[in-house]
Amino acid sequence: MSKRDFEKILLEAVDEGLSSLGNSSKQAIYFHLEKSFKIKKEEIPAKIEAFIAAVENIFGMGAGFLEISIMKQLREKTGQNVEWQMSNNLTFNDYLLLMKRSFLQRNDSRKTTGRTVECGEITVQT
Repeated sequence: MSKRDFEKILLEAVDEGLSSLGNSSKQAIYFHLEKSFKIKKEEIPAKIEAFIAAVENIFGMGAGFLEISIMKQLREKTGQNVEWQMSNNLTFNDYLLLMKRSFLQRNDSRKTTGRTVECGEITVQT
């Protein structure tokens, strides 16, 4: 599996996270992302920081609920066993970067089992 595979999984997780708001709302958000923030749906993995900023702009303090929904979907889709300590330093972007790194390492043909990947407050068992 590759970076492209992770990006596909991430896009599915984003889509399912947005679906938690309802189909009409999801479509409205995609429209708003494209028209106001110049982020097409298929570009989200490549423009993840811009996507995060747009979601925070759209939802303000409520963005965290959507980010958590996306994180749960991503965890389910990748099968990663993720543990983290709640902290003000944990960001959605940090989580995504760690999941991507862990996913790529786990699926690397040179992998070893039982490896732990750490990033700040997050630990992923691969």
